[in-house]
Parts: sequence; structure tokens; C-alpha cells
Amino acid sequence: MDARSVRTIAEAKALVEERGLSHVKLGIVDLDGVIRGKYLARDKFVGALEAGFSFCDIVFGWDSNDQMYDNCAFTGWHTAFPDATARIDPSTCRNVPTEENMLFFLGEFEGAAAGVCPRRLLRRVIDRAEGMGFSPSVAAEFEFFVFDETPHSVREKGFRGLKNLTPGWFGYSMLRASVESEFHRSLLKLCNEMDMPVEGLHTETGPGVLEAAIQYTDALAAADRAVLFKTFSKVWAERQGKMLTFMAKWSNAYPGQSGHLHLSLRDRDGKPVFHQGGRPGDMSDIMRWFVGGQQALLPELLAMVASTVNSYSRLIPGFWAPTDATWGIENRTCALRVIPGKPASQRVEYRVAAADINPYLAIAAALGSGLWGIEHRIEPDEPIIGNAYERRHPPERAFPRTLSEAADRLVASQAARNLFGDVFVDHYAMTRQWEEREFRKAITDWELARYFEII
Repeated sequence: MDARSVRTIAEAKALVEERGLSHVKLGIVDLDGVIRGKYLARDKFVGALEAGFSFCDIVFGWDSNDQMYDNCAFTGWHTAFPDATARIDPSTCRNVPTEENMLFFLGEFEGAAAGVCPRRLLRRVIDRAEGMGFSPSVAAEFEFFVFDETPHSVREKGFRGLKNLTPGWFGYSMLRASVESEFHRSLLKLCNEMDMPVEGLHTETGPGVLEAAIQYTDALAAADRAVLFKTFSKVWAERQGKMLTFMAKWSNAYPGQSGHLHLSLRDRDGKPVFHQGGRPGDMSDIMRWFVGGQQALLPELLAMVASTVNSYSRLIPGFWAPTDATWGIENRTCALRVIPGKPASQRVEYRVAAADINPYLAIAAALGSGLWGIEHRIEPDEPIIGNAYERRHPPERAFPRTLSEAADRLVASQAARNLFGDVFVDHYAMTRQWEEREFRKAITDWELARYFEII
């Protein structure tokens, strides 16, 4: 039996038995998009398939650096960090090519923890879409830098003076891709074997930077593919003595790294609903309202998409990243790019997202805001023609400039509370405020160079 044909508990059990595995790999995704996981003994895994399993709720009580939040209501010392109930999704079964015949499954939380679980959050938004008669399709694309470094060497160097895989600025370079063809093709092979197929892989502008466009699928599976790509591409690279970074912007010398999302909707009969010929951009009313909702809510939901302090270093004029909630038809200077085409390919590109996204949360924000726009028939502004950076936009379209400001906007958003629930909004905003406070404790190189002597 092939791993990707597994859909039921019985099929998952049968495949584990067929392979004679003593252990199975299981992962669950936290609020930063990090896969937390473990190896489970076969008997324990089978029991977890049937009755669920327990996982310490600390994964929602600490940050990406395992530092515990200081003002968390959901869990903490006051609750004694109890176990939360979780379940395994058999349909997420994957081969792990780097570990012989090992299998990997994703899980998600149930009960009280479902309120803050990213995968469950996206499920709820998808349920909303289906209740409206729509089936969402999504594709993610990621830019990432590749380094001839290891986790030890980057720390020994203090994350400075790192050696990129290749030198120079060579976007879409056939030379670089051909010289490094073994690297490229082995990554493509890994992605195919783990059912996160890449439609396009090419060099981007900058030394050692690549862009991978993952094939579109339904929204939940697209998020699964994206989170697995970010983790297992790094696993694959580090096993070869290399490192990848998905930071939004790792160096001021180069443009930021995008994590654009492409979204479309179909009706219950499988018919695309974004296309209507003879209109501007071939946009149907549904697509126009979808874009209107995305534009209206982008400033309020930005913390769910630009989720790190570093995310805001990318959102500056002239570096292929938006600075306001703008939209246009085939306009890459806007936050939302409507891509006209045949009915099946008509879609909107959510260009505000960077490579550092938690795919579940970013897709939930992009999809949820569009659905909200359809529900309320929100009309977008007139599309931007030409360079959006050179325009003056209404104040309500301005993005928050820091993560802390974005978290404040999320807390105050009634639309966010309607879409995602009070439990998620309050807990998630708290985690982003914590992230900003941790950053404020740091003394940056810029501060030292500017003030050390002269002040």
C-alpha cells in the first residue's frame, strides 16, 4: 500500500503492519508553524489512531525558542501544564525518504486546545466556506536562501559572514540551476515522495536563493504541504551539510523572502466561481467581494500573516513586498494581485505573506477575510494601475508597522473574533505581544554602531 493512499484508521494500521515498523513518526504544529513531534511505538500509535493521544499543552504556552509566555491564560504554571487531547489524521500519512521505510503523520488538538490549534482553526474556516457552498483551493510558493553552513557553524559565526550556496544575483539562472542540478533535483525528488509536489523551482534574485511553487490542492492539504515543505526541506538540506532559512528578511543587503498564497473557490458542483468574461479582469461578483474582504481586513489580520518581528523588515517600499492593503490586476506592486485567466486558473495572489508564515494561520486569514467579503458584499477600492508604492492610499489601508501594533489591531477586530473566535484571537495576540517584548530586550548591531561612541 502506498502511504498517500491511506485515508482511514484501518488503512493506517495496515500499512504500519505491512512495513513492520517498530515506531512511527508523529507531528503536531504550534502557533509559530513549528512541527513539534516524537516517535511513537507501534502499539501506542495504533492506540492513538483509535482513541486519540495526549500531548502536553506547553506547545501553546511557549514560543519558538521554548521560552514560556509570562501572561498566558490558556496554560502555564497556574494550570500545571496538563496534557491536551489530540487526534491523528490518517490522511496525512507520508513516507519519510530520509529514514528508509519510516512513516509520518500529522495530528491536531481536540477539546479546549482546539480553540488555539492552527490546523483546527483552518478547518473551521474551511467549514465556513463549505457552509456557503464553496470549496477553496490554495497553492503556496516559498523563497528561501541556501547556505553552505550547519546549525553549529552559523552559531559559531554569530549568524554573520555566512557562505551562500552560490554567489551573485542570478534570478531564473539556467547556469546556477544546471551547476547545482544535483541539489535541485534531489529536492524535487524529496517533494514528490512526500506528496508536496513542486510545480516550479528556480533561482531568485540574490546569492543562493531559490523559489519553490508547490502544486495547488484543497486548502487544508495545501497548508499541510506547506508546513511539511518548510520542515523537511530543512531536514534534507542539513543532512547534506547545508542550511535553509525561511526568514522574511535575513539581510538588509537583499530583498525579503516571500511566501505568496494563491486562492480560488469552486461551487458544490466543482465549477470555478471567480471567472466571468467581459468584466474587468474577468472578475465575477464573488471574486470582487472576496478581494474586497481581503483588502478591508488585511490591516486587522496582518499579525496572522506577518507573524514575526522580522516580518515587518520586509514590508518596505521597492522590495517586491506591499506596504498597504492595495490590489490590482496583474500588478506585483500590490498586496493582492488578481490573476486573470481561464475559469480554472482565475485566482488571487495574496502577496503580503512572507516565507516565515505559519501556513495554517496565513491561509485561514486569507480565506476567512475573502469569505467575510462575500458574506457582506464588500466592494474593493478601484484597482491600482502602475506602481502602488508611488500612490497615496487611504489611512485605513495602511498596514501596522510593527508586530505589536498588528496584535493590537487583531484584538480590536470584531471581524477576526467572528471568523476565528475570542479564544484564538486573545491567545494568539498575547503570543505576538510577547514576541515583540522579547525583541525589545535585544541590543542590535545598528544601535551599537550608531550610539556606542558618539552619544
